[in-house]
Amino acid sequence: MPRMSSTNTHELEVRLTHLNLQRAGRAVLRDINWTIRPAERWVLAGGNGAGKTQLLKIVAGVVWPTPGRRAVRHYRLQGLETTTPFGIKEEIAYLGAERQDKYQRYGWNMRAERIAGTGLYRTDIPLERTTAADARRIRTVLAALGVAHLASRPFLSLSYGERRVILMARALLSRPRLLLLDEVFNGLDDLNRRRILRWLARAARRLPWVLATHRLEDVPEGATHALVLNRGRVEYAGPLRAAPLAQWLETSARDGALRPRRARTGRARTLVRLRAARVYLDERCVLRDISLTVHAGEWWLVHGHNGSGKTTLLRTLYGDHGVAAGGLIERAGVTSGVPLESFKKRVGFIAPHLQAEHPRELSVAEVVQSGRHASIGLNEPPSAADRAAARRALGSFGLTALSTRSLAELSYGQSRRVLFARAWVREPQLLLLDEPFAGLDAATRRALRERLMALAEAGAAVMISAHRLQEWSACATHELELADGKVRYCGPLRSRATLARRAMGGLR
Repeated sequence: MPRMSSTNTHELEVRLTHLNLQRAGRAVLRDINWTIRPAERWVLAGGNGAGKTQLLKIVAGVVWPTPGRRAVRHYRLQGLETTTPFGIKEEIAYLGAERQDKYQRYGWNMRAERIAGTGLYRTDIPLERTTAADARRIRTVLAALGVAHLASRPFLSLSYGERRVILMARALLSRPRLLLLDEVFNGLDDLNRRRILRWLARAARRLPWVLATHRLEDVPEGATHALVLNRGRVEYAGPLRAAPLAQWLETSARDGALRPRRARTGRARTLVRLRAARVYLDERCVLRDISLTVHAGEWWLVHGHNGSGKTTLLRTLYGDHGVAAGGLIERAGVTSGVPLESFKKRVGFIAPHLQAEHPRELSVAEVVQSGRHASIGLNEPPSAADRAAARRALGSFGLTALSTRSLAELSYGQSRRVLFARAWVREPQLLLLDEPFAGLDAATRRALRERLMALAEAGAAVMISAHRLQEWSACATHELELADGKVRYCGPLRSRATLARRAMGGLR
């Protein structure tokens, strides 16, 4: 490796020249030219499938670009330059949804402090004994991010947002010279979101970073540059002040631009009912004394801070978790001798764990077909009816061209659209949606909101957990606020001003 001059030999510079990437014979990235200098903090924008995640993985050294005569990937560190990531990628921390999903997929369930501590050794799971000095560093970083109280909890017992913050701590504990964050704010409540925004703003003078996002309000203070990808090509790369981000990033104001809807009048069919329900996970009481009745045609907005029990509630209604003795759950059509699967087949369910648990080698069509059976994958060959229903759902969500691709070939946002088609494949009577828009671009979110509203107006019930309450306040009819596993409010939707105050101030 030839020596090169550098003003600060401890800083890392990355330069991509004429890079291309092909996956399964498809062009994902085309003629990428991009330089990340030590003093720069980049915002990465673009639609679903534009190539953002793959570009970050190329920078991180975990994906190799397609060989080409002019294609070069340069890294400069400590006065040396290399065209391979060997010896360099350990200096780059990458955090995205796929890394988080890996812990769910493989059942890695060590204590949260142990998972965070793997950043010290740059391993996926703990392989080294933690020293006293290491333990102090781990506690310091967890405290800085406001999650020290989670240190002893099993990682998979945490909420999706809590896991994200623990993995952020893991990235910081690796003491990277470059931090790559792929949709890091997905699943975070407002308190945790503000903490990370503040941290990124404070880190501006000592750590370069790249942040991929779909939302304008998630652009941190201190960002200096922007890169916009469009169908695998660089559409803009330069100073943030001149970047066309308003064309590509959604804002809260536009999120709320929905026509209002009202609850149906008259008696409606009861779909599911909870009475004094308690739910235990890993011998820990996660939900306490929950009473709730959901009728056809209602739209419930479920909210609360990370760890308040939103996901557990939705999974309990679906049938993944049981209710402890003394409580009651009733589901329409499920009586003695009727299998729970008969209810699940009438429910559309979208949640992060489903995206993690579906085998990556499954085709898009197979994932959608599995929705007909409420299964993960297919236990038997699909019937003609399964295939026909899947074709209709794929066409309805604009996924026909992706039907033969495997999940491994899709972006995170594209995979989330597949879960929507899977949920729709049986025209459900009840939709249970856990942060369903995580990773989706602005245009896709708008189109899917309209689909949700059409289904609700046709008589289906919707229960959706969300942190961005303004996104749903125009169409929801009812509201359930959870705090530490208990009901704080349950009833008709309150005013938008009240929701805004709850989102900003109703957090611990």
